[in-house]
Amino acid sequence: MAMPFCHMHGPEHHVMVGAALLTAYKNAGGQVDLPAALTEMLSRGRSVPGGACGFWGACGAGISSGMFISIISGSTPLSQEPFALSHKMTARSLAKIAEIGGPRCCKRDSYLSILSAVDFVKENFGIEMEKPNIVCTHSAQNNQCIGKRCPFSK
Repeated sequence: MAMPFCHMHGPEHHVMVGAALLTAYKNAGGQVDLPAALTEMLSRGRSVPGGACGFWGACGAGISSGMFISIISGSTPLSQEPFALSHKMTARSLAKIAEIGGPRCCKRDSYLSILSAVDFVKENFGIEMEKPNIVCTHSAQNNQCIGKRCPFSK
């Protein structure tokens, strides 16, 4: 998130969340063809436009966590259990994002989605990924920062 290409708010988060999760999943012992999975994540995540959070009612970071589950589970529109799992993951991330409310913060919503996915993967796949204590370092660049309402506020 600190890289220059990653803006305070932007659709790059729609790819980045799933890519980070795929990498962490692989590093934690999850079985996935990482190069192919990252290519697929890029393709899927790019299709979610900026502003989806406010205009569609579904944050792209939350959707990205569902894409991650879809990729690792092999979900398709015709799947049974993988189809349900990817939807449950997206719903869990979006519920966490909704608990905090707006206005937008792509960093906060990315963190919430990643942490939700870490718990979800442990519960549903038995893979334990690291779950660090996150403290935001981006609030000074966010004109819409909610301050102490944010769970990652210093």
